[in-house]
Amino acid sequence: MLWVGWFGFNAGSALAAGEGAGMAMLVTHLSAAVASLVWMVIEWLRFGKPSVVGIVTGTIAGLATITPASGYVGPAGGVCLGIAGGVLCYLSVDIVKKRFRIDDSLDVLAVHGVGGATGTLLAAFFATTALGGIGLAEGVTASSQFGVQLMGAVATLVWSAVASFVLIKITQALCGLRVSDDAALEGLDFNTHGERGYNI
Repeated sequence: MLWVGWFGFNAGSALAAGEGAGMAMLVTHLSAAVASLVWMVIEWLRFGKPSVVGIVTGTIAGLATITPASGYVGPAGGVCLGIAGGVLCYLSVDIVKKRFRIDDSLDVLAVHGVGGATGTLLAAFFATTALGGIGLAEGVTASSQFGVQLMGAVATLVWSAVASFVLIKITQALCGLRVSDDAALEGLDFNTHGERGYNI
């Protein structure tokens, strides 16, 4: 359902049912499919079998990676961004969870953050007509556009870090960031909402 909904998100950004929307939908589909396969192959090589959760996480990695570039790249860009998103997001999940031991719920930082940044940066190259994109503005080179994309990605990172820090501190002061160990053990469905999520 999320994959299908993403078509409306990316293709709908064209604000018309034309060629641009059609291409955005195609590259969105290609990137998601390729990233799913990349994630599956990595798990297969690493663990001897893929997992459904892994494949679906790969799908999200492909969707997040293509989103900033979907209106500008062609099919080759969609495939390449799917490969890049699948590989980089997979590695990022390992780094965030295992090396830094960050509880990244739903792999938001490692998949959406890294994938989105990857798509933002690589759009500068895959938007060129030489690689099947719609082309850059007159007088703009891929390297100069990459500088603009990098500045945007860094500004977004700084804004997100500062805003998150402020919100976390406010939340911590008002109600705390964690429930008690007893509440976690009992389960938040019952402890917080007064009912069971499942009747087992």
